[in-house]
Amino acid sequence: MESMKSVRFISYSTCLVALLCGFQKVNAQDSTRRKTIDITSTFKPVLRDAVKLNFSAALPKTDTIRPVLSYNIPVQEVKLAFQPGSLNPVALQADSLLAWKNSQYLKVGVGNNHLPYLQGAVSLGNSNTGMLSAYGELFSAKGKLPFQKHNLADFQLRGSYKIAEDHELSAKAAFRGEDFFLYGYQPESLVFSKTDLRQRFQTVEGVIGLRNTDPSAFGLIYSPSLKIVSFRHQNADSSAREENLVFNLPLQKTFGKSFGFNLGFTADMTRLKPEGKSVIKNNLYYLSPALTLKTPNLFIQAGILPSWDNKVFNMLPNIMAEITTNDQQFTFQAGWIGYYNKGSFQRFSTVNPWLAQPAQLLNHRVAEIYGGFKGTLASHFTYSAKAAFSKQHNVNLFVNDQQDGKTFQTVYSPSMDVLQLHGEIGYLKGENFNFKTGITYSNFTKIEGQAAAWGLFPLELNASLRVKVIDDLYLKADFFGWDGPAYRSKTGEDRKGDKAVDLNAGLEFKVLPKFDLWLQMNNIFNNKYERWNQYQNFGFNVLGGVIYRFNQK
Repeated sequence: MESMKSVRFISYSTCLVALLCGFQKVNAQDSTRRKTIDITSTFKPVLRDAVKLNFSAALPKTDTIRPVLSYNIPVQEVKLAFQPGSLNPVALQADSLLAWKNSQYLKVGVGNNHLPYLQGAVSLGNSNTGMLSAYGELFSAKGKLPFQKHNLADFQLRGSYKIAEDHELSAKAAFRGEDFFLYGYQPESLVFSKTDLRQRFQTVEGVIGLRNTDPSAFGLIYSPSLKIVSFRHQNADSSAREENLVFNLPLQKTFGKSFGFNLGFTADMTRLKPEGKSVIKNNLYYLSPALTLKTPNLFIQAGILPSWDNKVFNMLPNIMAEITTNDQQFTFQAGWIGYYNKGSFQRFSTVNPWLAQPAQLLNHRVAEIYGGFKGTLASHFTYSAKAAFSKQHNVNLFVNDQQDGKTFQTVYSPSMDVLQLHGEIGYLKGENFNFKTGITYSNFTKIEGQAAAWGLFPLELNASLRVKVIDDLYLKADFFGWDGPAYRSKTGEDRKGDKAVDLNAGLEFKVLPKFDLWLQMNNIFNNKYERWNQYQNFGFNVLGGVIYRFNQK
């Protein structure tokens, strides 16, 4: 750059000297002839380097001026009466009708009427993935009267398995076989063989069900199930086979925390085929839609029960309400409900095992209005009372046959009114003491088609006691009694049965870590009473043995 400036300066000086010299010569010489001067120079134009413009971003200045805002809030005074809640322990109701059981045990015993007696149960798995349990009971009992015998073989297998995080599959398979002997014939001088009097019942049952353990995304709770029962009856005179299929689909939809809608469908189909006779069918279908409201102090269910009983339509009510105090010590109950008791040979045999094959199967329909209350007192006392009036249709009753009376015929009352009063009190103190007693009074009126309510109790009493005397020593006792039910004599007259009271007692205590001794005494008063006319009970009997617990450590 410096060399270029020097050249440029010399060129400029040379041109100036030449101009001055030429000017002087022009003045001195002849001006008619024009002269030129050639100036030669090397020049390269060069652009100057461009300057890049840089911009730097900057935040705007902070506004430090605070706006002045004015609010006009009205003064409101709300006064609420604060009532702190209290915690009161509520007694847990234990099932006093069942003996103490363990998940894995074997119970063996003998007695003056039972030889032998076996009972056992085994359970495997856990509630997280799946469970499997097996139960069995086997005994043979014999009384003092001729042919007073009863044999039982009962086996059950139950299981459940989680097929998904919120779905569980359950199943049941069961077999029950019983032999009863028709020893209640009169006069006693009649001669029969063991084969002539044996009456055998066999029941095979299978159940499968599915349920969701948690409500679905739409708040649905469902638990469909299918039950299939095959029942067989056989005696010296005839035999019969009955199939029963029950499909049940309950569905519940919740709205928020308090409201819900229930919709259920049930199909109960029965087919009885007596030997040498035509088939008897008894099919029942019904729906159970209902709206529910549930709060800590109130429960209301309002619904109906449309039903088709052998193609005959009946509309039954399904309304219930419960009002509970804050401390849960008093609950008022009221309702207007309807329901069915299915008419099947298998169900009738569980009520009266000495019945003959029914010539007709009808479903017992009930429409009931009730009211009552229940609650607790002083943490340990429980109480309940209920009054109900029901209109009942096709009530199944049992009467002795009019030959020798050893079998019972199934008859029906097309319509019957029943007034029932029930009361119950109890005392519970943990596992150490549990006592409960109750009374039920029933008044049967307007009995259509029959002279009396054959075989139904007008008055029932019951009481149960469970006591832990000391560690590993338990005592239990059960008392029941009734006013005699009506029965039909051989001549067709309406008669009243005898009153009865019965007391049973037992104890169980540990002798080794895995062994218990047990003793059971039934009918301690040795009362000779008849639950069903002409069939006297066993009388006093005692039974005892040992219990081995597999999972006891």
